[in-house]
Amino acid sequence: MTTIDEQGRPEPPVAADEVSTLLGFLDFHRATLRWKTADLDTAGLRARLAPTDMTLGGLLKHIAWVEDHWFGTRLHDEDPGTPWDGADWDADRDWEWTSAHHDSPAELRALWESTVEQSRVRTERALADGGLDTLARRPFRDGSAPSLRWILVHMIEEYARHNGHADLLRQSVDGLVGE
Repeated sequence: MTTIDEQGRPEPPVAADEVSTLLGFLDFHRATLRWKTADLDTAGLRARLAPTDMTLGGLLKHIAWVEDHWFGTRLHDEDPGTPWDGADWDADRDWEWTSAHHDSPAELRALWESTVEQSRVRTERALADGGLDTLARRPFRDGSAPSLRWILVHMIEEYARHNGHADLLRQSVDGLVGE
C-alpha cells in the first residue's frame, strides 16, 4: 500500500526491490514539483528571484523537456515531439526556459503531466524489454550508452536539484515552505 503524505506525495517504499525503490523516489520528486507549482497563476509561475532568470514555469517546461529527452530520445531513440521539435535550439539553447514565459499555467502543467505519463509508459516498456540493465538506444557522442538504472538515478538527481530551486522560488512567491 502506498502512503500519501500531507502534500499529496507518494512516500517511496522503505523496503522494496530496486525497481520499486527507484520509481518510488522518482515519483516522490515528481509529486514534489507538482506541489511546489500547484495553484499558482501566471504571475506566480513567472516570478523570479534575483539574480537568476529561473521561474517555476520555466522549471516545469525544462523538466518536461528533460523527461522527454531521457526517456524518449535517449532511452528509446525517438525523435523529440511537440513542442521540442519546433524549437530553434541554435538561436536559444535555453529555449524551454525562455519560451515558458509565453505559456499559460494550464499549458505548462499539461505539458509536464503528459510528458511524465509518457515517461512512465516508456520506462515500463524498457523494464519489460530488459529491466534496469536496458541500455539507451541513442548513445552519447563517445559511443557509451547509459542504462535505464543510470537514467532513473539521473532523473532523481535532476528533480532533487530543481526541487531545491522550486523551494526558494515558491517561498518568494507566496511564502509556501516545506520539504
